[in-house]
Amino acid sequence: MPARPVHSQCVSAEPSVDFAEAEEFLERVYAEGAAEAGERFETRLAAVRAEIGETGTYRHTAAELAYGARVAWRNSARCIGRLYWRSLRIRDRRRVTGAAAVAGECVAHLRQAGRGGRIRPTITVFAPDSPAAPGPRIHNEQLIRYAGYRFEDGSVLGDPKYAEFTERVRELGWRPPERKGSFDVLPLLIEAVPGEPRLFTLPPDAVLEVPLTHPDHRWFAGLGLRWHAVPAISTMPLAIGGVTYPAAPFNGWYLGTEVGARNLADGQRYDLLPVIAELMGLDTASERTLWRDRALVELTLAVQHSFDAAGVTMADHHTESRRFLAHVEREERAGRRCPADWSWIVPPLSGGQTAVFHRYYDEPDPGARPAFLPPP
Repeated sequence: MPARPVHSQCVSAEPSVDFAEAEEFLERVYAEGAAEAGERFETRLAAVRAEIGETGTYRHTAAELAYGARVAWRNSARCIGRLYWRSLRIRDRRRVTGAAAVAGECVAHLRQAGRGGRIRPTITVFAPDSPAAPGPRIHNEQLIRYAGYRFEDGSVLGDPKYAEFTERVRELGWRPPERKGSFDVLPLLIEAVPGEPRLFTLPPDAVLEVPLTHPDHRWFAGLGLRWHAVPAISTMPLAIGGVTYPAAPFNGWYLGTEVGARNLADGQRYDLLPVIAELMGLDTASERTLWRDRALVELTLAVQHSFDAAGVTMADHHTESRRFLAHVEREERAGRRCPADWSWIVPPLSGGQTAVFHRYYDEPDPGARPAFLPPP
C-alpha cells in the first residue's frame, strides 16, 4: 500500500570511499582465502584503486560481499549465535533501488528465510550509498513488528515499543485493522528517494507466526498470544571496506528468552508477568514470593514449547550458551579476537546457570570492520 510522499530527514550522498579502508578489507579477504578464484591480490587492489579514483567508490565482487556480510556477523558483539556465521545465506540485490522493488525483495527474504519453520540465517543486501546517490533505507527496526496503539490515558494496546512508529505510519496513510489487536503486523516503511518514504503491507504468507500454548496450563491458550518466527533486523547498516549498505536486512533465529523473557515480559513491552502470575494463583503482594521469577519461567517455557510443537526453529539459552563458547574457542584457535558484550550474551533468564556467565570476554571494538552499524 503506497503512501503519499511526506517530509523526511534528508539523506545525502556519501563522500568518496577511503582507499585505506578498502585496502585493509581486501588484505583480510585474501588472508582468509575468501577472494574470487584465480584473482591475484595486487591485480584486485589496483582495480579498486582505479575505480575509487574514477567514481569515488567501488563495487564488491560477489565473494567479497559474502565474506564481508559473514564477518560482520562474526564481529557482532551482542549476538550469542555466531557459531553459524559461515552459514549466512547472501541475497545480492544491489541493483534493486526502487521502493516497491525493495519491499518485494523483503517479502521474498521472509519467505525464503522462514522456509515453513526451518529458519535459515539470511541477509539481503540492497544498493550501497555512493557519492552519486544514497542507497535505499528501511525504517522498520525489524521487517516484522507489531503495532502499538496509544490511548488518551497513556495505555497501549499491542507493543508499546512501537507506539511512536505506529503513529508515524498512520500519519502516512496506514489503516490498521477495523478491530485492532495486540499483534497487528506493521507495514514496511521504505525510503528509496530521499524525502519520499512509502508504505507497503506485508502479505500474510510472508509472516510466519506461532500461536502460544503451555504444556501444562490449558488456560494459557486463552490469552491469544503469538509471535513471529523470523527476527529480521533491518535498520543496521552493513559496513564493508569503506562501503556502506544502509539497507541490508538479516536474520538468524530466535532464542526462547528473547521472546519469553523480554518481548512479552518486559514492563515497557507486553508486561505479561502480572497476568501470568494471577492465572497461576501466585501471591503478588510481595516480591519475596519470587512470583515474577516463577511466571517468567512459565512464560518462556510456553514460548519454547509452542515453537517446538509448530516445528519452528528456536534455540534455548542453555544449549546456545554452550555453542557460543565453542565459537569463542574456534576463534581463538584461528588467532582472532572474539568480542562480546557480556550484558547481551548472558541470557535474561537463569543467567548464572548458563556456561557464558562465568567468564569475561574481549571488549567490543566500535571501529572493527566489517560490521553491522548502530541504527542512524
